[in-house]
Amino acid sequence: MCVLCSDLQVESPERVTEGDSVNLRCKSSCALTDRATFIWYRNSQPLTERRDRNNELLLQSVRREDSGRYSCAVDGHTHISPAVQLNVMYPPVKPVISISPSGVIVEGDSVTLNCISDSNPPAEISWIKGGMIVGSGRIYSISKISSDDSGEYKCKSINEHGEKNSDTVTLNVT
Repeated sequence: MCVLCSDLQVESPERVTEGDSVNLRCKSSCALTDRATFIWYRNSQPLTERRDRNNELLLQSVRREDSGRYSCAVDGHTHISPAVQLNVMYPPVKPVISISPSGVIVEGDSVTLNCISDSNPPAEISWIKGGMIVGSGRIYSISKISSDDSGEYKCKSINEHGEKNSDTVTLNVT
């Protein structure tokens, strides 16, 4: 085993989708013995279950929680490899709409609808009223609301991995 193993590198795929199996590899130009034990880290925290005589870390059926910065080290050496970002892509989760102000909406009020949806990459948001697209973006604002704005609204969250609709919310303007 070489005295100073300071050229460790983690090989990782650039883009990973939730559900994929991912193989990270700890590489070095050092001549390591067959008995070398590798330690893996995520976000600088050791993955204690991941001490392995193999220089590979297999993440089966990756989840969004597996995103993070991965690095490796050889047990008995102080050097840790530079961290590599693992970015797990996933479709939108079901969006939720919040209405501000909440409660009774009076004609002439300003009303803001906010569509909250987690996804990677960030989703495009569309606002739908009665089957028609009426806006886009996370926030849909109506200034000086009128009875014409009464109705059922929902938001659609879409990215390259999928799409989800929120539940419908009803605006009643009095």
